[in-house]
Amino acid sequence: VQLQASGGGFVQPGGSLRLSCAASGRILGGNVMGWYRQSPGKQRELVAYIINNGAANYADAMKGRSNISRDRAKNAVYLQMNSLKPEDTAVYYCKLSYRGNDYWGQGTQVTVSS
Repeated sequence: VQLQASGGGFVQPGGSLRLSCAASGRILGGNVMGWYRQSPGKQRELVAYIINNGAANYADAMKGRSNISRDRAKNAVYLQMNSLKPEDTAVYYCKLSYRGNDYWGQGTQVTVSS
């Protein structure tokens, strides 16, 4: 299983970005897909995750400013981020938890700055 993340970039405060992550490989059955982020000098932290039935959970940092969704047919997960702040600057990673294993994407840089 491999994950490929995309959609990061440079945005001004208050702007929006949509991150995408597609998983390739044979994925059957239940799994959880999510987004994490890591800023320099900080630990990687959860942003949001979504399970097979579409139920989602958000960490406080971006609750109300983000929306996670998935396309089960494509094994893809998306993160719409709005009202971005400089403190949202980080490398964003997607993760797939499947059959007791965690698979990570390569990360995509999000920079929020004026």
